[in-house]
Amino acid sequence: MARGSTRPTSRDVAQAAGVSQAAVSLVLGDKWRGRVSETTAERVREAARDLGYRPNLAARNLRLGRTRTVLLVVPALTTEFFGGVYTGAARVAARHGFGVVLYPSPEGVGPARDPFASAQAALDGVIASSMAADALSAIRGDQLPLVMLDSDPRGSHGAVTVNLDIRDGARQVADHLLALGHRHFLHLAADVPSWTFEVRAQELAARVATVAGTTLRTVAAPISIEGALAATEAALTGPDGPRPTALVCDDDKLAAGAYKALRRLGLRVPDDISVTGVDDLGLATALDPELTTVRLDAETFGERGMAALLAVLEGRTPQEGDIPVELVVRGSTARAGA
Repeated sequence: MARGSTRPTSRDVAQAAGVSQAAVSLVLGDKWRGRVSETTAERVREAARDLGYRPNLAARNLRLGRTRTVLLVVPALTTEFFGGVYTGAARVAARHGFGVVLYPSPEGVGPARDPFASAQAALDGVIASSMAADALSAIRGDQLPLVMLDSDPRGSHGAVTVNLDIRDGARQVADHLLALGHRHFLHLAADVPSWTFEVRAQELAARVATVAGTTLRTVAAPISIEGALAATEAALTGPDGPRPTALVCDDDKLAAGAYKALRRLGLRVPDDISVTGVDDLGLATALDPELTTVRLDAETFGERGMAALLAVLEGRTPQEGDIPVELVVRGSTARAGA
């Protein structure tokens, strides 16, 4: 179009592509499949790109009674993991003309103030981590289309639950350490009442119990370096049972605190004690030795969560199955007694 001309309209796109305005609406609204051909859809998209056409979302949203806005409720942003979840969710949302508002629940867990005058009027749906679930009642998010992340599918408040295969992650950790000959374990558990941490504890205990002569102690700590340091130091200086040769941490940040405690006690990683984490944060390779940890794909987690919410909004069945996780073996684990 000539410089200074008016903003291109859907009629301009239809004329350039040689199709009807209805076809333009179907293609740019991503509802063309089964109604127009793929060749026609690409011709419409190309015409829209060439003309610089942008749909009038405000008018369309008013017409549809939608805001095309989704709220992502997560614990306080203390690690980059939830930043990755947001990135993945926002990527999928943008492809469908939605925006994502990130709302960290104060203090990580517990009730939160409503950030909107009326969440039900301002939002089309909510994606929420189970660790921030208590915030939902305050914003009345549990009365909107809801997708829960990291939540027990049997008792979830959401229309859909999207999970990482965290049970398999705990199994991979246990099997790795058992194969290295470890028999005495200390579990540094996150002091957070959440399904995801309960599953890790249950699976770790179940796998360790399959081998004769094993012991497993569990101590809880806040997800902080200081909390993990104090809990690890207390556990390893007490009189209870044999000294562990493997320390299994629920989170990479807990592992970082454990490293500090072990150095204070004159213990070497992995010579005296092997250490594992969960998340595979940037912190994992900043530690020395680098941390053996379970890699959780945060961006895929966010993508799947957003895709599931879009499916709910459109009356489709979301993709099923947990997201695979991977144990990344680095220098913090070695054979027992090595």
